[in-house]
Amino acid sequence: MLTHNPRVSSPVWRRHGMLLLLALLYTNTFIGRQIMAVMIEPIKQEFDASDTAMGLVSGLAFAGVYAFFGLGAGRLADRFPRTRVLAASAIIWSATTLLCGFATGFVVLVMARMLVAIGESAVTPSSISMIADLYPPNRRAFAISCFSTAPTLAVIIAMSVGAWLVEQYGWRTGFMAVAMPTSLIALVILLVKEPVRGAWDPPQDAQSSPALSLGATLTSLWALKPYRYLIFAAGMSTLGANAYGMWNATFLVRSHGLELQQAGILAGFIGGGTAALGMLFSGWMTDRLLSAHQRWQLLIPQIGHGIGLLSMTAYLLWPANSTFVIQGYTIPTAMVWCALNGFFAVWWVGPCFSMITRLVSPDSRAVAMACQTVLVTLFGVGVGPLAVGALSDLITPMLGTESLRYSLLLGCVSTLAAVLLLQAVARHQRQPAAGCADRVSDAIV
Repeated sequence: MLTHNPRVSSPVWRRHGMLLLLALLYTNTFIGRQIMAVMIEPIKQEFDASDTAMGLVSGLAFAGVYAFFGLGAGRLADRFPRTRVLAASAIIWSATTLLCGFATGFVVLVMARMLVAIGESAVTPSSISMIADLYPPNRRAFAISCFSTAPTLAVIIAMSVGAWLVEQYGWRTGFMAVAMPTSLIALVILLVKEPVRGAWDPPQDAQSSPALSLGATLTSLWALKPYRYLIFAAGMSTLGANAYGMWNATFLVRSHGLELQQAGILAGFIGGGTAALGMLFSGWMTDRLLSAHQRWQLLIPQIGHGIGLLSMTAYLLWPANSTFVIQGYTIPTAMVWCALNGFFAVWWVGPCFSMITRLVSPDSRAVAMACQTVLVTLFGVGVGPLAVGALSDLITPMLGTESLRYSLLLGCVSTLAAVLLLQAVARHQRQPAAGCADRVSDAIV
């Protein structure tokens, strides 16, 4: 049971219900992202596009616009009712995703994807800000992990149901199918009560402070070195992970000779399913181990990255002729490594997001999460898929269809960079700078 707080008036079941609603919205928006992974080949064939161009439409076109609008969306969530901001975002997202299904050419599709980014830009910062007001710090990592399993559930749905839908009815129908549920979620969000800002924070932190400009808020956030290192670590973690998620089904088709539907099902259920379990487990474990020592907040993500890096390398380099049979279906042995990577590679999400909410004040949390989400989107959605696609095109003359296998190793390099950045956070925690000592001490005690 959550610790009693007189400023939190809603019962526990209502807080859990709000968390579920936020997770449903996040899941559906991520299905819209991840379904692109099983649309790459059919869209490429219809519009005669290159791997680099597909990396653009699946990544940078979305990420650039998301980054441009993301900070403003976070600012709106810090200043206006977050339920209204989320509802408006969901309606815009639904309409623009539907527009993608009617694209008459590649340029039109790119422009439609850019519009989708506008609708999605407020979802994560608004939601994390609300979750921080729904749950106390000692329950927050698991709550954020529950919310953050949305991308992994989206992978399962997009790679399995989405692959079947795209194969049977075409990629345009796929966009139309994911657009509709979000409008219904928007209507429900409008009916729920906005949680009290700073409900679980110390009274001096929860008190309203003079509204700072966006520039002043960003300056104060940048001065927090642990926060700065954390968001860059998140960006590097997501660079490789999103590139891998976007190209994984295509990798299984090209390098392991699977059909698109089978590749989507394996990538979705094995990769996405184990990631969901790993994220929930790491959030639950973090909340419990933090009472013993605060170092677990960063040690858990580092352990996960280390095991995930080794598993990813093995998965990408495992020979295609190594298989086993389950119920008459031939499965590449490499999927064992895919499962291990899925479970451990996401151990950073809950602990790191929870730490961010504890590092910053309640009235700047949405902007803080918007900065993190913008950076993650630029690195993960923008740079990652495009860099892998471009590298694959570059080495195709030498490696042929195996070019994608080796270009995906870029994710291992970005994961190593994330580990080093988390080490920098740990060092700064032990010796906080004078300018940030007060807030950092509040966050880690």
